[in-house]
Amino acid sequence: MQNLKWKAVLIVSVVLICVYGMIGLPKSKDELIANWKNNIRLGLDLKGGTLLVLQVQVQDAFKAEAVQQIERLKDELGKQSINYGSMDHSDPKTIADADKIQIDIKGIPSDKTSAFRTLISESMPSWVLTPVNSTDYRLNMKPTEALALTKDTLARSRTTIESRINGLGLAESSVQERGGANADGEILVSLPGLDDPARVKAILQTAAMLELYEVKDGPFPRQQDALAKTGGVLPLNTKLLRSQPRAGDQGNEGWYIVTRTPVITGRDLRDSKPAQDEFGKWETSFVLAQDAKGRFGKFTEANVGQRLAIVLDSQIRSAPVIQSRIEESGRITGAGSQQDASDLALVLRAGSLPAGVIYLQEQTVGPSLGADSIQQGLISGLVGLVVVIVIMLIYYHMSGVNATIALILNAIILIGALAYLKAVLTLPGIAGVILLIGMAVDSNVLIFERIREEMRTGKAVLAAIDTGFSKAFLTIIDTHVATVVSCGFLFMFGTPAVRGFAVTLVIGLVANVFTSVFVSRALFQMEMAGKGPNATLSIGV
Repeated sequence: MQNLKWKAVLIVSVVLICVYGMIGLPKSKDELIANWKNNIRLGLDLKGGTLLVLQVQVQDAFKAEAVQQIERLKDELGKQSINYGSMDHSDPKTIADADKIQIDIKGIPSDKTSAFRTLISESMPSWVLTPVNSTDYRLNMKPTEALALTKDTLARSRTTIESRINGLGLAESSVQERGGANADGEILVSLPGLDDPARVKAILQTAAMLELYEVKDGPFPRQQDALAKTGGVLPLNTKLLRSQPRAGDQGNEGWYIVTRTPVITGRDLRDSKPAQDEFGKWETSFVLAQDAKGRFGKFTEANVGQRLAIVLDSQIRSAPVIQSRIEESGRITGAGSQQDASDLALVLRAGSLPAGVIYLQEQTVGPSLGADSIQQGLISGLVGLVVVIVIMLIYYHMSGVNATIALILNAIILIGALAYLKAVLTLPGIAGVILLIGMAVDSNVLIFERIREEMRTGKAVLAAIDTGFSKAFLTIIDTHVATVVSCGFLFMFGTPAVRGFAVTLVIGLVANVFTSVFVSRALFQMEMAGKGPNATLSIGV
């Protein structure tokens, strides 16, 4: 009896914890409904929203890698006094051609061939050097390195997109890479309840590469004016960038000559948020990380009175004059509204995309379809549950009540776990709930039949119950483990809706082991408690 009391306390505690996770402690009907809607998250197919299919332009990452290697190689060749005629990379247009990128180097003197080959092998181990003729060479990225760069680009893109989506407060969203041979670089973004897809698409497509450059000269009203002042050739290690007009100041653009290497990049940021200047205009402020503060402080202290170009996605947003030493903060002006400033702060915090993205597909699901799906799914589940309960009561008599209680507890634990884990319930998830009804009944049938077999051999009721549960336990565990493994594959490779099915089914299976084995056995023991050795059990024939 003491063990039964503890079992009863445990069962009641689990039920109360799950109910609290679903509805909390509501003080009114309205609060109960609100808690339910907040705790039970609905997926795209039930709540309505937008499904986006993006394709990461992996070739952009390969081009950026080639440009970086070329700049490094130029510096190394200069240090070793190795002259060259020209150096350029190919321009892959598609993802399929990304790993075929090559760097062409022309005009290497014949007497420097040995030193050049040694330099390449030491400084560029990820590339394979192939001679074209006596003075020209070609570099190709190794297949293993190309594959690693592709995977890294996709993983970083997915992480960055996920960070930006989460920053918008879309908690039920899902971001995952699409599998399959014909899904190169594709990412699925599920946005339940989204009411402004245009804004989200703009945020996701923004590269948001922040760079701070030292200004060497400018502004110039036209690009030709800047080139004319330098004799048509830019000074060494400089480049020309266009400034973007401040919001409301159309036509006031200009061109600046800046250093080729930035002083600070977006990777050096610690935080970013919207703010207003002294005139009430919106801007985006940023704070530098600890390791960048000293570097930036030394630069600004040495360049007081000079301009500093704040560049976003290769366009100068502002070029203020450095008034004094600056260590950890700055601001980007020119935001048209508070939302523009907030969106820019969001993408800066999330980090820049390693490659551009394009939209391949956009699907919108209306909330009315979700309401119909929920209603039909609930009706199907209730009808199935009622039919199962009736059959169990007819076939197993009073023991069918035991199975019914286990079924109800299974549903409560499942929904409570979904609420605590903040899992998303999808239409396939509802199908998983209906499937669980059958699996839960199957477990009870297996146990009941074992008990009936033991009773037919002449065993006492309590002994038959203990033996029946013991023999059925391993079989139940085997079937459930096999199903959980299958759900694991569905979760890894399925769409967001299919992943909802897998999550629901796994949680339900774990709950089913608890209800069909622990709870059901406790109910039998409670029923038999105090009946003595001649007790009978109503479990059919």
